[in-house]
This record gives sequence, C-alpha cells and structure tokens, in this order.
Amino acid sequence: MRKTITRSILAAATAVGMGSAAYATQGVTDDEIVIGSNGDLSGIFAAFNVGAIKAAQMLFDEVNENGGIHGRKIRFVVEDHGYQVPKAVQNFNKLVNSDQVFAMILNLGTPHNIAGFPIMESKEVANVGPLTAARQMLEGDIAYKYAGFSSYYDQLRAGVKHLASEKGAKEVCAMYIPSDFGKEIQEGAKEEAEELGLTWAAETTHKPDEQDFVGSIQKLKDAGCDIVATALGVRQTIVAYGTAKKLGWTDVTFIGSSAGFNTAVAKVPEGVTEGYYAAAGWVDFEDRLDVPEVKEWAEQYQAYAGQPADTAAQLGYSAAKTLVLGLEAAGKDLTSATFRTAMEGLKYDDVINDVPIDVGADHQGGELIVISKIEGGKWVEVARVDPASSN
Repeated sequence: MRKTITRSILAAATAVGMGSAAYATQGVTDDEIVIGSNGDLSGIFAAFNVGAIKAAQMLFDEVNENGGIHGRKIRFVVEDHGYQVPKAVQNFNKLVNSDQVFAMILNLGTPHNIAGFPIMESKEVANVGPLTAARQMLEGDIAYKYAGFSSYYDQLRAGVKHLASEKGAKEVCAMYIPSDFGKEIQEGAKEEAEELGLTWAAETTHKPDEQDFVGSIQKLKDAGCDIVATALGVRQTIVAYGTAKKLGWTDVTFIGSSAGFNTAVAKVPEGVTEGYYAAAGWVDFEDRLDVPEVKEWAEQYQAYAGQPADTAAQLGYSAAKTLVLGLEAAGKDLTSATFRTAMEGLKYDDVINDVPIDVGADHQGGELIVISKIEGGKWVEVARVDPASSN
C-alpha cells in the first residue's frame, strides 16, 4: 500500500507540471540537499552534541567529495539552543521556515524535540536520529520521526532488572530532572522495581543547573537505597556520584540511561566515577578498538576533528550514516514520500556502535540494550538485552 501511495504522489506532482518530483519537497534542488540540526553545543548536554556534529560533518564532507548523493551535495546548517526550550523553538522556526531544510538530524533534548515536532511536521521535515531516547520520539504520527536506538524507559527497566538480580537489591530510588526526559527514566526504574516486588524507597528532583547534591544524597542514603537511577546532565551525573563517594556511601549502585553513557563521565580524573553503570542502546567504541573498522573510524575522526573520538562522535556518525543511506535509497526523485519509503526498508549493521539497524514500519532503528560499567576509566559491557531476538 505504501508504494502505491508513493507512486500516486509522484504521478500527481508530474501531472501538475512540476517536471521533477524533487521540487515537491523543500530543501532539495538539482545540486543540493539542505540538512539541519538543532542541538546543545553550550549547555548541560554539550558533551553529547559537539562531537556528534563534527562526526556528521566528517561523513557529509566525504560524501560531497565523492560527488554527493545522486549529484547533490549536502549542506549542513547547525544551530545551538543551549538546552533552552524557547531557544530551541526559535531555531526550529529558522531551520524549517527560513533555511528550509529537507531533514534534520541530532536534534538534542526530549522537551526540545517535542516542542519542534509541529514545526517540522508542518513541512514534512524528517527528524532522524535525535539525541534523546525518549519514547515520545516515536509517539503519535511517526511519519517523519526516526529514532536511533532503544528508549530510556526500556533501558532503565533492563538495568534495574539486571542489578536487582546481580546485587540482590531491595530498595530502588531515583534522582532526576522533572521534565519529559527525567520522568521517563524515573517511570522505567519505578515500574520495573514494582514488577519485581522491590520497594520504591525515595526520589529527588533537580533543576538542570543544580550542582549541590549533598542534601539529596543524604536523603537517599537515609532511605536505604540499593539502586539509584539517574536522569541528570553530564556534569551533574559526575558531581552527584562523586558526592555519594565523598559521603562514604559505597554500598549503593548508581545507574543511568544512554543520557549518562558518555565518554566524559568515564574519563573523570582520579577514578571519581569508577563503578557507575549505564544502560544504553549501543556499545562504547573504546573497548572495541581491536575491530579494524572501529579503529579506522576513530583514527579518521581524530585526524578530522583534532580531538579523540568519543560517545558523541559515535552517535553523530551513526545518525549521519543512516540519513545518507536513506537519501541514497530514495533515488534521484527525492521527496518526503520517497525518503520515508527508503527509510522503512533500511537495514544495515552499525559496526561503530555494534548495533543491527532495521528502521522498518515502526521507525526505530535499533532495539539493543547494553548495560555497561565504568572500569579503568572506560565503559565495559557487562550485559546486553536484544528484544529483537526474543520476538
């Protein structure tokens, strides 16, 4: 049915004298495709975004140097919202209505993406590989939504279940920013705890710029928490976990989602974050540099960006590759309709992230959940759950 509808749209475009179906969609000309990104390059999640943009641009430069996609070069327009929703809305309006982007990648932040959905959808602008794993990225009309990996909710459920089994935990707690982002992680941890018959002992909420966690950590310690699920900014995660250690609270396990699974968290000097867990949708690259393709990619990124590869670079490369493969499969007559058909048929092995990608009709690229722990200043995989293999 989808193919029939697509052919009808293309036929109608030609019938009204458009000449080429490409002109039915903004951001596409004979020699250019405009791609946008609206992220956090200066706020609490910049560690997930700066390297991502560089990695995406690296791939786009390579594509352009090789002649582009069906003769069209990619022009990448990037805006910074600093993790501020009002600024994000302003940027979405600029990118969609002024720059007239064809598609967007690496839009960071759960509430920020949600605020931008109506703007993007009004012009049929695809949202590919957003830097958030919230379930809302694939709720409602998913025609122009394409998530990269497993959700925060599923990640925390898997993480709590694993830790409860491994450590005999009985009391589960949470520290979170009470936004759409934090609430989903809290819900995942709480609902899994309840299903396992564990006690939801306590929780604390925090502002995005909060940096003093002594009172909150003491509250959770007094509540007897065995597991603390975190949904905080990158620096906040480091400070909160470090505060627990300073207060001598060592008989507890902290676990984050993919929002806490970052190179910057693992590389804190003096082992401050050693022992911290995260459940994410991909495998960290650093412990897999013996894989030739991973090693080559990391070296290429280092040469291009002038800095070591990191988590952000992994995510940026993955989103950009998925987009490029979708654009190539859509063919010369590129429209939002042909792009959707191409994306829904897209399957490939994401070697850099060690995740099988199958976009399909549900528009979720990867379903894998990987539980990792910081050991020796890097993320080390300790368990994985592949929902796809159990279906």
